[in-house]
Amino acid sequence: MRKALIVWGGWDGHQPKEVAAIFADILRKESFEVIVSDTLDSYADEELMKSLDLIVPVWTMGKIEQNQLKPLLAAVENGCGIAGCHGGMGDSFRNEVEYQYMVGGQWVAHPGNDGVNYTVEMSTPGDPLTEGIGDFEVCSEKYYMHVDPAIKVHATTSFGDVKMPVVWTKTWGQGNVYYNSLGHQANIVEMPQTMELMRRGFLWAARPEQG
Repeated sequence: MRKALIVWGGWDGHQPKEVAAIFADILRKESFEVIVSDTLDSYADEELMKSLDLIVPVWTMGKIEQNQLKPLLAAVENGCGIAGCHGGMGDSFRNEVEYQYMVGGQWVAHPGNDGVNYTVEMSTPGDPLTEGIGDFEVCSEKYYMHVDPAIKVHATTSFGDVKMPVVWTKTWGQGNVYYNSLGHQANIVEMPQTMELMRRGFLWAARPEQG
């Protein structure tokens, strides 16, 4: 059985506890052993970090200490996957540029704030991460982000002439990185399309099962 760690906290406006519970349910249905934590000290637990196949951060803003951050970066570099959404992964620890480098992007703005109607368009409709989902409409925050040109983009939305990545993948050392900018609150995470994108992202990012 593969093991996943979900760490939630930070700004309460993104409902991290509720989102963590949704993600835990998805992972348990996929036969993961799931540990849910509300402290960044979990990242400093050397034995725990060595045992993980997937890390799911749900922590907007806040501050992370170096003795917490360095083991997190090292775990992914050594092959543990990481996958998350919205500010819980893409707007964490604003002063930590190496964390942003690992993620592949950082939130910059959400013009119009919550309640903006926009379309999420699949960029790789034949890819296993997006196949069969199709374009869909969202009424939520619309994230404008700084992004790493090394990412592989799987879904976008439009800001005028700019195609802004919504879903992307990349690698960090030996680890797979999956990010989805949707998920302002639990109701957006619970949309069927978001749920399926995250489920597939978790499975893609996680360390492969040992045969």
